[in-house]
Amino acid sequence: MGKIIAIANQKGGVGKTTTSINLAASLGVLEKKILLIDADPQANASSGLGIDIETVAYGTYQVLEHSVSVKDAIVKTDSPNVDIIPAHIDLVAIEIELVDKQDREYMLKKALVELKDDYDYILIDCAPSLGLITLNSLVAADSVIIPIQCEYFALEGLGKLLNTIKSVQNIHNSELDIEGLLLTMFDSRLRLSNQVVDEVRKHFSSMVFDTIIRRNTRLGEAPSYGESIIAYDATSKGAVNYLNLAQELLKKNS
Repeated sequence: MGKIIAIANQKGGVGKTTTSINLAASLGVLEKKILLIDADPQANASSGLGIDIETVAYGTYQVLEHSVSVKDAIVKTDSPNVDIIPAHIDLVAIEIELVDKQDREYMLKKALVELKDDYDYILIDCAPSLGLITLNSLVAADSVIIPIQCEYFALEGLGKLLNTIKSVQNIHNSELDIEGLLLTMFDSRLRLSNQVVDEVRKHFSSMVFDTIIRRNTRLGEAPSYGESIIAYDATSKGAVNYLNLAQELLKKNS
């Protein structure tokens, strides 16, 4: 049975989508069958894996709406062993449309029931908010990865996210676990980056992944070509970092 992992942080620009795309691609290269769900109306995970979002017929919107079977929304990508349920800007509307529905927090969980045996890992790229789409992702997930950028405001808002996770555990999903905190955008030349790493490790110790994602120009370039870092430049630091993260994740779950 596959494991569902949400990649979440309500702060924008912390590396959620970069992590979603490249962790999926790295796990795929390591011969795991992966489904990536784009649960962000910006649809960057979709375009970052080469999907033309203007031509998306079915995606996360229809899955949450339950207007199509989840299997009909799956699209193959060029990344080995990686499928995606793409997003579209229409996904913005789902927050309003679900408000009056019964069990609105469970729409994604119910939809994914028929898929859990088809994949080794299902990764969910969450929007930078704590709205209803992210709540659906956390309710559906077995665990959550929280990317934290190695910059000044790194820990700002983390308490709020951890409180949200706690309330999801208490009310909707007692099985939800924190897979780990992932330090991103690390620059070893900056004293601040090193201080953030020390602070996060001091406060959260064993919850923090050993792997740190370093600042890397190639990581920033890859999505503009619709490719993961593995396809774009497999020898770059970014590719090595994400392959290390994938191996650490597999080891942790073995």
